[in-house]
Amino acid sequence: MNGQLILADGSRFSGKLLFETQAVGEAVFNTGMTGYQEVLTDPSYCGQIVTMTYPLIGNYGVAGIFEQARQSFVRGFIVSELCGDPSNWQNEGTLASYLKERNIPCLYDVDTRAVTKALRTSGAMKGIIVPEGLAESEIARLMATELPADTVMQVTTQEPYDMGTEGPHIAVLDYGVKRNILHSMVAAGFKLTVLPAWTSAEDVLALKPDGIFLSNGPGDPKEVPFAIETIGQLIGKKPMFGICLGHQLLALALGGDTYKLKFGHRGSNHPVKDLATGRVYITSQNHGYAVDEQSLDGEKLVVTHRAVNDGTVEGFRHRALPVFSVQYHPEAAPGPDDSVYLFEQFLAMIRGNNNAQINQPA
Repeated sequence: MNGQLILADGSRFSGKLLFETQAVGEAVFNTGMTGYQEVLTDPSYCGQIVTMTYPLIGNYGVAGIFEQARQSFVRGFIVSELCGDPSNWQNEGTLASYLKERNIPCLYDVDTRAVTKALRTSGAMKGIIVPEGLAESEIARLMATELPADTVMQVTTQEPYDMGTEGPHIAVLDYGVKRNILHSMVAAGFKLTVLPAWTSAEDVLALKPDGIFLSNGPGDPKEVPFAIETIGQLIGKKPMFGICLGHQLLALALGGDTYKLKFGHRGSNHPVKDLATGRVYITSQNHGYAVDEQSLDGEKLVVTHRAVNDGTVEGFRHRALPVFSVQYHPEAAPGPDDSVYLFEQFLAMIRGNNNAQINQPA
């Protein structure tokens, strides 16, 4: 069946629908050559229609080991060539079957280069996936649909749960955490209690954790004011580490500001410079918002990492308190293990070296 991706600015891109469906979401693009299943199950993509810029998608199939959440939260998936004959020793099925089983709308045989150019030129925007020939009145109705503002509440765990059996106890505030982050923390030597996003500061501290972790997640950080308030109440009480949305929320809790990027950073090939060492890391990223460097209190905070491509803030730390964060995903292995040292530094910070700075590993 023929279908279309229609953007809010009127742009239309033709392709084939994997199955008859309609979808509404924020249209974005991802530049990764691999990791399509991780993209589909990363909660940070909640409410979005994701275009993969790499032309061949599905070539190594799908497998349970790659799942990052209990389900997919994406609104749609746009690809150029959808591989129907994957080859990989871990393969458990085709991507097409995976998408159908989970009712994830997919438009393929699309000129994804043209879609990407449109989003880079005009910015991320609302998009819809529809069958070809759909009435213009129905297209207008779909385009008028409001995008969700409660994405964190959609993706967070509904009940607390534990991971790991030994090591410092970390309270994880789950704003849409990826499983690989949790597995990496356990591997680094932490014992975790994963908590719903709405958990109060009082309840977090009642666990008597050795540290607090602020997870990645979807959407505009300013749309979760309760999280900002809770983080503000926790700062200085325990060592704290934030990633992605957690990084942005921490900045807001410390009096800083955030803003929306034109088309965001989404992919596994983003260079980030460690300002203390000059070393550049290849990082995995998935975010549409950034911390406003000018809004940060320079007497209390110092920028530690910067994006090479556009100069945006990729990390900061508190000058006096054991608090730091990064914008990118150190567990996602684009380096492949270049950034694992961040978890090790969090461990060192908790074990008493509160002056441990984000720095090149020894």
